[in-house]
Amino acid sequence: PDSLICGNMGVNLIGVYQCKLDAKSRLMLPKAFKKQLASSLDSPFILKRSVFHHCLELFPMDEWNKVVLDINRLNRFVKKNNDFIRMFTAGVKLVQLDVTGRLLLPKDLQLYAGISKEIVLSSSANMIEVWDKAGYELIINNENIDFAQLAEDVMGAKTEDNEWISWACTASKVIRGIKCQSK
Repeated sequence: PDSLICGNMGVNLIGVYQCKLDAKSRLMLPKAFKKQLASSLDSPFILKRSVFHHCLELFPMDEWNKVVLDINRLNRFVKKNNDFIRMFTAGVKLVQLDVTGRLLLPKDLQLYAGISKEIVLSSSANMIEVWDKAGYELIINNENIDFAQLAEDVMGAKTEDNEWISWACTASKVIRGIKCQSK
């Protein structure tokens, strides 16, 4: 399948594609993403600023509604929660595919993400990140990030013996012929 649907978990998008904005700041959604999002194409999408990077996040409406459910659980009588909600939703836009399958990128969001003409659309589980091509390449090729260590820190698994073992350590070291040790 082109995407995985996991019960109530929603859609898990797959793929990274390079595109260009046209003169009117529209991008053609790649055919592979259209196929994966077929049931969502007639509904609006949410386009917003990323929390951690200067890129944009494109959510199918069903996936955005799940995010909003979590946000609505926050106690709004706590100032920190209100501040978070305000910052998280700053610049959120409702966008829709036109009849030819193009999305208009609003100018304010283009400026935030530093998007000029060449862009990268990168799947990120339940949403699509929209990057300026140069910014995406800087993040992906960042030599200061040890991906094997990051994978171990984030995805390390716990065994029945309560011993922490990392699938990333195992995968990267076994490939190189190095024996992994449990922590």
